[in-house]
Amino acid sequence: MTDTLSKHERNLSAIIHASTFSKFFIPFGNFIIPLVLWTANKKEYEFVDYNGKQALNFQISILLYSIILGVVSIPIFLGFIPEIFEHGHFGLNGLNRYNNFDLDFDFDDLSFGYWIFPIGIAGLLQGGLFIINVVYTILAAIRTNEGQTFSYPITIKFIK
Repeated sequence: MTDTLSKHERNLSAIIHASTFSKFFIPFGNFIIPLVLWTANKKEYEFVDYNGKQALNFQISILLYSIILGVVSIPIFLGFIPEIFEHGHFGLNGLNRYNNFDLDFDFDDLSFGYWIFPIGIAGLLQGGLFIINVVYTILAAIRTNEGQTFSYPITIKFIK
């Protein structure tokens, strides 16, 4: 497939994948910059169209997985935060009864140690998503620059 693709198509496709790293400098840059590059060139080059869809679908999927993981983690944090207020950790013991608003939850049989495990699992999963994002984005940029098609793992096809 390398013979039929121009150097411009391969470079543009690699730039689309690599531009997802702009999220470290620009909020939502991992969506905006690839979207602009893809929409500007999708009608001219089929290879760029394919890779733009792949990059955007992967970034949307990673965002969705992160949101789901965050929503699943909320009950853990809500169960843990009242314990901080109740026992005076970090000087927050008066905050529990501030302005006659009582956040009194009864978690006497649970201690701080029980919450470390689920919070740690959620943190490890978020870290795993970050590593998957970085590794596969680099692989995609390299492979597309060589003229190969690349499909990301764990991707939901939002854009077809």
